[in-house]
Amino acid sequence: MLQNPVWQAFLATGFTWFMTALGAAMVFFFKTINKKALDLMLGFAAGVMTAASCWSLLLPSIEMSEASGLIKWLPPLVGFLLGGAFLFVADLLLPHMHPGGSVTGPEGLKSAWRRTVLLITAITLHNIPEGLAVGVALGAAAAELPHASIGGAIVLAIGMGLQNLPEGAATSIPLRREGMSRWKSFLYGQASGIVEPIAGVLGALLTVRVRAVLPYALAFAAGAMIYVVIEELIPEAQASGDSNIATIGAMLGFALMMVLDVALG
Repeated sequence: MLQNPVWQAFLATGFTWFMTALGAAMVFFFKTINKKALDLMLGFAAGVMTAASCWSLLLPSIEMSEASGLIKWLPPLVGFLLGGAFLFVADLLLPHMHPGGSVTGPEGLKSAWRRTVLLITAITLHNIPEGLAVGVALGAAAAELPHASIGGAIVLAIGMGLQNLPEGAATSIPLRREGMSRWKSFLYGQASGIVEPIAGVLGALLTVRVRAVLPYALAFAAGAMIYVVIEELIPEAQASGDSNIATIGAMLGFALMMVLDVALG
């Protein structure tokens, strides 16, 4: 059963969900997050996601396209743009509010949803491409396609888990600040990560059944993650006006993910 890529995707994204829950549990110890610490966390998450998009998703997509006799840049380009377009449309339609939403206010269609629900929706939305990326990577490894490996997929899951740790805290602690109890803040914070196993299993199923979509699917996940980095993480990390902390975090996150991918992938 452990050789089944769908089961592997469930376990791997279960780990990333666990890391979200671990971060959300910080609400039992803290009621607020130091702004500089939050900027560092958001920058770190942006760096990890950028590196994962490049090393673990786009490069394998390019290499698979070339090995399949396709125009090597076309499937990555199409998948990347579709991934960004998917989240762009979701941003326009789905009511949500980023943790830094006091500046921008609610986004998406007008809704009577409470502020806490809008905060949770924003984090849940951006967890979709993370789970999808891990599932697709495991599906590619199971298909034994060139430049796809189980090691690379595991590294990707580790990277997503590492950045989910501060992300869980960045979800639950603002909910606590909104007046929610510690237990409810934790439960809602960890629930934002449940979508990752769902997206991971769907991604693995898709790539196992339709191998031709793999280069597109890898790039799709990369495009969606880069959209999150540019549209959400970087602006929020720099909202305080001090970009140095966020930049340091992003550099550290990118470097760590790059080393993990090269050394273990």
